[in-house]
Amino acid sequence: MSNMFCFQCQEAAGGKGCTVKGVCGKTADVAKAQDLLVYVTKGLAVVSNEGRKVGVIDANVDKYITESLFATITNANFDRQVLLNRVKETLKLRKELKDKVIKVGGQLGETKGISGIFKKLLKTASSEITITDAAVWSSDNISEFDAKAEQVGVLATKNEDIRSLRELIIYGLKGLSAYMKHAMNLGYNDVEVHGFIAKALAATLDDSLSADDLVALSLEAGKYGVTTMALLDKANTETYGNPEITKVNIGVRNNPGILISGHDLKDLQMLLEQTEGTGVDVYTHGEMLAGQYYPEFKKYAHFAGNYGNAWWKQGEEFEKFNGVILMTTNCVIPPKNSYKNRLFTTGATAVPGCKHIQADEAGNKDFSELIAMAKKCSAPTEIEKGEIVGGFAHNQVLALADKVVDAVKTGAIKRFFVMAGCDGRAKSRNYYTEFAEKLPKDTVILTAGCAKYKYNKLELGDIGGIPRVLDAGQCNDSYSLVVIALKLQEAFGLDDVNKLPISYNIAWYEQKAVIVLLALLHLGVKNIHLGPTLPAFLSPNVAKVLIENFKIAGIGTVDEDLKLFLE
Repeated sequence: MSNMFCFQCQEAAGGKGCTVKGVCGKTADVAKAQDLLVYVTKGLAVVSNEGRKVGVIDANVDKYITESLFATITNANFDRQVLLNRVKETLKLRKELKDKVIKVGGQLGETKGISGIFKKLLKTASSEITITDAAVWSSDNISEFDAKAEQVGVLATKNEDIRSLRELIIYGLKGLSAYMKHAMNLGYNDVEVHGFIAKALAATLDDSLSADDLVALSLEAGKYGVTTMALLDKANTETYGNPEITKVNIGVRNNPGILISGHDLKDLQMLLEQTEGTGVDVYTHGEMLAGQYYPEFKKYAHFAGNYGNAWWKQGEEFEKFNGVILMTTNCVIPPKNSYKNRLFTTGATAVPGCKHIQADEAGNKDFSELIAMAKKCSAPTEIEKGEIVGGFAHNQVLALADKVVDAVKTGAIKRFFVMAGCDGRAKSRNYYTEFAEKLPKDTVILTAGCAKYKYNKLELGDIGGIPRVLDAGQCNDSYSLVVIALKLQEAFGLDDVNKLPISYNIAWYEQKAVIVLLALLHLGVKNIHLGPTLPAFLSPNVAKVLIENFKIAGIGTVDEDLKLFLE
């Protein structure tokens, strides 16, 4: 077996998979720790799923499953020890939950070390790992952890198509868990979603399920993706108000600053509260840009603006920022020594050698250490000037609905292009900049996620006062784009969302984009173009199913694709 195998992100080496070290920067031993954490989390999900059948629902277990899946998203957690600690805690939680289920009469009694509810015996002479093993395997020996990890990684599923569909589901669940965790941080939850996560994770261990069964489960994941994104949208807007059209400063001030990156708005709220009156300004970075659009945050005079661009440029931009950086979620890359001592992590994110800010039992975090350090730092080095405009979430766009509908009916707007998703390092992603530049002047871009950094600073103009780039916010705000599309469908009296003058040219990078894709497929959206490459985890046969049934396609040249979209 190779040192590691991972193909969950768009940058998978050679378009096939990383086998020595992740392009993201994770080492083989970290990859193994992630593989084992996913595996034992599946085992915990098996017990949770069985517990639900007898009325045993453990909120702490549900929370832990979402957090563990979140921790294994690309560019989130590079700390092997943190991941192994989560493995140990997962095994502990599994035993405690199993005891609870047995106590109320659940069929989880042990028979010769094997859970009674499972009729299969472990095939100890084979490399095959059964559903039984994930629910009962346990060890407190780190060397055994690594040996087990080599048995239960992605390649443990020998059938290429079943492997592909299982990983599609798992990656969708990782994205789903990220969005659920953000909602939970604001006090919003949905027990039914947790139940689905447990059921779906357990299903990825079930060898009796066919490819058709797994395709259906993938679409069901999309259904719960819509539910969860709607829940997070409600959590964000009820807590911080509906996003507003906002001009965001991209220059700098003369005060020292703290740069907050990632996605978690609760962390932004706590940081703004604790820095008020300290003489330290707060800047957003990457997808945290969306925080600039919420009215609740605009009351803070020291909320200075947005610094920099998408996640992959942080090595250069964090160095020039001069101040403290707080990474709240995934999208961190292994830091340079020049700023490593100024980088703090929190939530699902962890980097060896960087201080981690832990929440207390009430979810509160103490950022005093960051503030004290920031006061001693120089002001940020200016890397650009000007403003960018955003805040076009569904509530704001629907307020302009009559104007938008009229522009379509009069022909002022001929077509909308959904260009949501992710940015990344690959030069091939410059395709999206060129595509935006070459779009006809009577078209409008709908975007969410960090893909917008490929074109949100271009001078693309407006159509009758409607900007040609409508930024809804973070990747999870792709829900806004769905709401906008459905409302336009209603406004035009159409019976099919695919009859709208909307084309989908989406860039993807990691697992949150996977759940967005599954959500769109669940809603019946077809003809989605996905780039800059199709996922490496899609086997030829699975890719064929998506192409034939949902008209999924890759990208070509800009000129070829424009001709295709506009014909």
